[in-house]
Amino acid sequence: MDMEQRAAQQEQDREQLTELGSTTARGRHGTIYTLTIIGQIEGHQVLPETAKTTKYEHVMPLLASIEESEEIDGLLLLLNTVGGDIEAGLAIAELISGMRKPTVSLVLGGGHSIGVPLAVSAKRSLIVPSAAMTIHPVRISGTVVGAPATFQYFNRIQERIVEFVTANSRIGREPFLEYMMATGELASDVGTVIYGREAVACGLIDKLGNLGDALDTLRRLIVREQKKRHTPS
Repeated sequence: MDMEQRAAQQEQDREQLTELGSTTARGRHGTIYTLTIIGQIEGHQVLPETAKTTKYEHVMPLLASIEESEEIDGLLLLLNTVGGDIEAGLAIAELISGMRKPTVSLVLGGGHSIGVPLAVSAKRSLIVPSAAMTIHPVRISGTVVGAPATFQYFNRIQERIVEFVTANSRIGREPFLEYMMATGELASDVGTVIYGREAVACGLIDKLGNLGDALDTLRRLIVREQKKRHTPS
């Protein structure tokens, strides 16, 4: 790569970091794309400009381009989110779960609410000891029609979340529902807050670790994938 190409690439990396909170790191083990999921997951409703948001219309095509790119070998997902739009969060989680490239998530600060499916969507998930994850039933703000059909709709949405989380982690259905429906843990709601070590112990997250551990895990997955591609079938 000559000086002009290197300068152009550095400028592109700066733009990615500014616009999307993402960056591309190139090392001897491969090229890693780092994507942040922060604040609230913004869905069909535009949130106030004062709120930190992750916009699904930005993230979804970005994930598709990462999967298709020949230059990128793996994805590192950094999470510090309070949750947000359920369908937008699930859509992003499904895309990450369906990627063939190596993916690793690291929960920092918080992976609350719809952040739980996002955390487990990667092929390997890590959490720092101080991070928290809130597991609670589906809830909605605004005017709600008080009819049996509304209750059934909430149940079906909740079931989608339960099925995704249990399919993409080691936690069982019953333990996850116990966390979700617990009383006495949250002051004004039903649910549970769990922290780093408990998230690993219950099987929700794969292991405890920090940034270095997450990068090491992702590098190992990349090397394994490269060996698989070059091994004759």
